[in-house]
Amino acid sequence: MPPTNQVAALEEHLTALNKCKMCPLMIGPVVGPGPVNSSIYLIGQAPGPHEEKFGKPFAWTAGKTLFRWFGRIGMDEEEFRSKVYMAAVCRCFPGKSKSGGDRVPLPQEIVNCSNWMKAELEILKPKLVIPVGRLAIEQVLGKAPLVDLIGTRFSGSLYGHKCDVIPLPHPSGASTWFKKEPGITLLAKALDEINNHPEWQKFKSI
Repeated sequence: MPPTNQVAALEEHLTALNKCKMCPLMIGPVVGPGPVNSSIYLIGQAPGPHEEKFGKPFAWTAGKTLFRWFGRIGMDEEEFRSKVYMAAVCRCFPGKSKSGGDRVPLPQEIVNCSNWMKAELEILKPKLVIPVGRLAIEQVLGKAPLVDLIGTRFSGSLYGHKCDVIPLPHPSGASTWFKKEPGITLLAKALDEINNHPEWQKFKSI
């Protein structure tokens, strides 16, 4: 599929996605990227309570940390958003949990939203997938301790699509995992793996 057709397919896909109201407990609107035709595909967990105001993923505190990480390997926020497709396990804010944090999406909500991800993978056929945080990582690599996953490049499969996978911890301000060892060292290794990947190097040179 030529790039122009991919962009048209993404625009049609996003038009349908933005109308989705499949999950009654989710709080809309849908938060997602523009039609970025990219071979790098980032997966977050779900938008937080502030992303709606900005209409883009990772637009609040966690995003500032995430983009500082990518800045360390040569791509600032503006450039990253223009070159990388930013998806999520769920595209609407799940609401708050009884404990006060963001509610973890229900299994059925994850299944419902997975159809949008499958469609994106079919259109984009990304070569590098970057899942951010436990929930996103589990969709690609299954459940395992972060110390066994962060800092490693995997050959994986996401809904039948083969790709390289380099997971990152969640950049939430409430998390301390990446602020102390072994998280500090493993995060640095993960960023090095991303920086050395051919797709990242290709986009940095554009």
